[in-house]
Parts: sequence; C-alpha cells; structure tokens
Amino acid sequence: MYKGVQRSGARNEDADLKTLILSVVTLIVSCTLSTAQTAHADDGSSGNPPFSVTPNAAPSPLQKWIDGNVPQPALPAPAQQNANGAESALWKSILPTPTGDPTFDSWPAGLAALRPGQSISTRDITSTAATLFNAPIARASLLKFRTTSSSGAPSFGTATFLVPTAEWTGPGPRPVNVDTMPINALGLRCTPGYTIAHGVRDNSDINVFLPAVATALNKGQAVLIPDHEGPYMTYAEPAVAGHLTLDSIRAVRSLFPTEFHDSRYAVTGYSGGAIAAYATAMLQHEYAPELADSLVGAAFGGLVTDYGAVAHVFNGHSASGILLSVTLAMAREHTEMLQYMNHLAQWAAISPLKDICGEADGPLGAVGIPIDVAANIDHPLESAIATRIERLTNLTDRKSTAPLYIYHGDNDFWIPIAGPRQVYRRQCELGVSVEFRTVPGDHVSAMLKGAGGAADWIDARLRDEPAPNECPAMR
Repeated sequence: MYKGVQRSGARNEDADLKTLILSVVTLIVSCTLSTAQTAHADDGSSGNPPFSVTPNAAPSPLQKWIDGNVPQPALPAPAQQNANGAESALWKSILPTPTGDPTFDSWPAGLAALRPGQSISTRDITSTAATLFNAPIARASLLKFRTTSSSGAPSFGTATFLVPTAEWTGPGPRPVNVDTMPINALGLRCTPGYTIAHGVRDNSDINVFLPAVATALNKGQAVLIPDHEGPYMTYAEPAVAGHLTLDSIRAVRSLFPTEFHDSRYAVTGYSGGAIAAYATAMLQHEYAPELADSLVGAAFGGLVTDYGAVAHVFNGHSASGILLSVTLAMAREHTEMLQYMNHLAQWAAISPLKDICGEADGPLGAVGIPIDVAANIDHPLESAIATRIERLTNLTDRKSTAPLYIYHGDNDFWIPIAGPRQVYRRQCELGVSVEFRTVPGDHVSAMLKGAGGAADWIDARLRDEPAPNECPAMR
C-alpha cells in the first residue's frame, strides 16, 4: 500500500518544498482574509439565483501561479497503465489509509455474484461494545455485506448491530432503530463500526452520540449503526449512504430471520447522518422495494438537499474546511473530479489530511480558505463539473415510501432552511405523511434541541402508531 510520496534529493530539498507550500498557503490565507465576507444563508426569497452556471473555465492567475510554483507530487504508477493513468494513480493515493482490520480494509472476491445486502462476514464484538454503552447488551455484531456504489458497481459495507438485554414491551417483534450517525470524516478509523469494534474512547465525533444509542437500547429497541460513508469514506455522497443503509437492513433481516425479519425499522440522523437517513427513505422504492413494509419512518434534521447552495455558503467562510473535505470525499466516488485538482490540492489530498476525523474539519476552515485555491479552473463552484455533481446528488425528485419527520434550526447559517422546507412541501404533494419542525438555534444547537422530538417520533413509529400528517390540504 502506498504510504507517501517518494522523492529524490537531500533532506533540505524536502524542507524547501515544505517552505514553498507554506508560503503558498500563507499567501492564499492573506488574500482570503482581505476579501472575506460574513457567511449568510439565502433562502431564495430574493427571487434571484445565487450563482450562474458556466462551462469549465481556464485557470485564474492565482491558480496558474500555484501550479507554476508548486510541483506536482510524484505518484506511484498504476499497476496497469491506461488512458486515465494519472487520474488512476491519484485516485489510489487519495483513498483512506487501511485500518489494519480486514473487515474494514479487504475487498472480497466475487462481490458481483452476491446480491445486495448478502452477508460476507459477521464478528462478535460484544465484549468491546459493552464497555462503551451505559446499557446492558445481549450481543453486538459487526456485519460486513455486499452493497452498491453510486454508479451501480458492487461494493461492500459494514455496520454494527446491537441487541439489548432489556425486554421489548411494545407490540410485535423487537424493532430496530437505524441510527445513521454524522460520521463527517475521511478516515476509516473514524467510523462508528471501527470505534465500537475496537473499544475506541477518543473518537469524540462518535462517542458523543453513544448515549442516545444507550437510551434506545434501554427501551428494548435493537440498534443498527451503518458505516454509511462506505469503504472509500465518501462523506456526504447520498446514493452510497442510502444504498449501504438499506443493505444493512437487508443483512440483519437475512442473518437473523427468526428475530428481525418481520421487525419494524426506522432510520434517524442529523447533518451528515441526515443525508444518509434522507437517502434511505428516498431510494428505498427503487433500490430495495421489498423493504416497503419494513421501513416505517425516517427522521432527520440539519439536512443538505441543494449541494450547490450550501457549497456557496461554506466557501471561503468558517465552514470552508467541511467543503474541502466533502470535495475530496466526493472525488473518491466521482473520479471525473480528479482532473480539476491543482498541484496544491493533490499534495493535500495525499497527505494525512485524507484520514482526518470530523473534529478536524472545523479548524481547517478557521481562516476561510476558498475552494478556488484547490482547483485548476476558475470559479469551480459555477463550473460544468460542479453542476454535474449537484445533479447526481439531488434526490428531490424521489418519493419516500415511509412517513417523514423533518426538523431544522431557525438560525442555521450554514445550511439554508429553504431546502428542507422544499422537501417537506414536495413530499406532501406526493402524498407522504410528513411533519416539519423549526427549532431554535444554529446548526449545532438545533441538533441538541431537536433530538428529543425526533426520538419521540421514532419511538412512536417503532410502536406501530400511525404517523401524524401535518401536510396542508393539496388543491
């Protein structure tokens, strides 16, 4: 496995290169700070589009200067050279570093012959999982199963399945709470699956959500936690997340048919986890139609639906680190993006940054570095490639087959509330039972203030109570 860029020359040559890159970044930061504006959310009420779409443009003077002064990293040659050899070498180098655990690292042979959701392996992790939850656990399993990429190619997924010792006192068999945690990371060691299987206590991004899992377990609900970014850690890619979450449900139903084939399943998530929960509901009809009677609801908050609008809010502001991380993650799945990375971006993408966990995204954006400094085309967010990715990630034309609960902060300056409101209106028009809640706060505080309402709604669906429908009468 590629561990780093091998360069010839003395140690001072490496130091000179690092100094050059640091100088470039310093220049970029200086330019950014002198032109930065306060981030704000545009709900579209002005009637004017926030940006226009143009073909891919030539590089800007700054982008030309970067590629003229920062050398392209030396990349390992692909095993088989082809027309896209350079892109292939770069793609291999930006993938997350293996964990050393074959469950997360190894691609099984013969994936194409397996059906989506078919089990590849299971591992008992009860002893390590029990140390992380304030709830008695009867058993904990790490599941590995076949899933499908955004392009339809065979892939694999992992998920953690927890069964409590607490008795289920509601109607029917023990239900399953599907918790799509906001992983928001680029590295494989950042996932809930790796964290729980290895008893990791310093993954703050995941550990902070474990008490909510314990609450569900103490209610007698089984909990399924998919690693919804997939083996390439494609942060925020909705098709990958939706397919993998649906296949994790398929895997549980087939592995434990006596206990969980006929169970009710409800999915919940916030922010990055909301993308997975939303995609699960939107893609279920076309990808896993047999789950129509099993998936009884989806609750999500802080949802991104319009990637283009959110990218413009993030770009060059306090959330710019998240935008840069998502762009790298998307390029792992949508390799046509790789040709638009300049030399500086390539150095960053093959560095240890490719394995960061979510808590590092914020500091990356503290100085508001715009995405323009990572591209080799001017105005990349208005480019043809950006338009293509926005189209591929847009699920607003789908209809959920399960009731929905949507909540959003009334002062979320990162993610415009207009997108979730439009999802609410559109799903109402399609005849879906939907509730929409506006909660006080920004993106972070709204998660805390809205979590209780979402949990109560999920509990009611798992108890087989009819979902309330707050949609206005459609004329």
